[in-house]
Amino acid sequence: MSDDLAIKVENVSKDFILPHEKAGSIKNVFTSVGKRRRSGKEIQHALNNISIDIKKGEFFGIVGRNGSGKSTLLKILAGIYQPTSGGVRTFGKLVPFIELGVGFNPELTGRENVYLNGAMLGFSEKEVAAMYDDIVAFAELERFMDQKLKNYSSGMQVRLAFSMATRAKADILLIDEVLAVGDADFQRRCFTYFRKLKKDKKTVVFVSHDMEAVREYCDRAMLIEENSTLTIGTTAEVTKAYTKLFLPSESSRAEDSGSKNRWGDQAITITHINADVTTNQIAIQLTITAKIDVDSPIVGFRIRDSFGKEVTGTNTKVEQRRLDDLKAGKSLNLTWTLPNILSDGQYTIDPAVLHSDAITVADWWDEALQLNIKKSRRLPYAIDPAFDLKLESDK
Repeated sequence: MSDDLAIKVENVSKDFILPHEKAGSIKNVFTSVGKRRRSGKEIQHALNNISIDIKKGEFFGIVGRNGSGKSTLLKILAGIYQPTSGGVRTFGKLVPFIELGVGFNPELTGRENVYLNGAMLGFSEKEVAAMYDDIVAFAELERFMDQKLKNYSSGMQVRLAFSMATRAKADILLIDEVLAVGDADFQRRCFTYFRKLKKDKKTVVFVSHDMEAVREYCDRAMLIEENSTLTIGTTAEVTKAYTKLFLPSESSRAEDSGSKNRWGDQAITITHINADVTTNQIAIQLTITAKIDVDSPIVGFRIRDSFGKEVTGTNTKVEQRRLDDLKAGKSLNLTWTLPNILSDGQYTIDPAVLHSDAITVADWWDEALQLNIKKSRRLPYAIDPAFDLKLESDK
């Protein structure tokens, strides 16, 4: 066994038995026994032969469509479920950020629950008191701590539970879609906490539908589809494979037979791309054309350096610019401008058009255009923001 392993999952499968009949009376319990035997019970295969090795200090993502089995896998890692077959070994103290709020008492106040939950996490009353203000501030619940928990909304309860869980001393953390709770400011604090986990080399297993968060934080990821492992690899590979799941089957086949750098359902296509580069500015022009009527498409791009690392990018949704519906045969021209702060070197532009759900891809074009940036000096970084230096000597 390698010393750098945090979690080892070996051939894990999980089945659930789903009964389709129920006895409505004591009489039916006895009279329907034979019938139940004949009809049997449905077995739901929630996971099928999953194997992964997660290293210490790794931020590992698990993605998949609803019902694919990713949350079931997380609960098996947490020990909430036992696998039907296979096994899981963890090396270090594990804290699950799932089933948040388990152990809270709805008849107690928020304040009382903080001390109760702190004791469950192994903290003394003095330690909880020292953390109390930070816990409450993180959860944004200063005005509500003397109210009973049963009067909290579900989001308030989860925020308090998440804030408590961040205080736990752990080597391994399991996180399941906590970013869906709270406003933008709370989510921003969650992201800051994730950055700290990554900086501190904590082992994190992260389940999410947010592909941007997976790309930003995860070192590797796995895609589960129909309860089995579809792929394990880099976040770029896995998030791309996840997005392709939402393509109609015929467009997937068309993509396979065509360019590997371009894919989508082609409801809207990128018909023109160009970039004008000056010393001070980069202007990227895109033309998109609809083949059918499309509601409010999302258009964007990313810029990658010669090593394939993402440097920057944006889209109309990020910029809060909602596009009008596009009728079949109609085109739309978009021009993006940004300061030319790229360092000397070669870059590629990857434009993309998504449907309004921000998941289904209409046209994704990797390496559509190459940028050659020429500067008088070369930095070992992708960004050169034209530094200004002033020197003052002692008189």
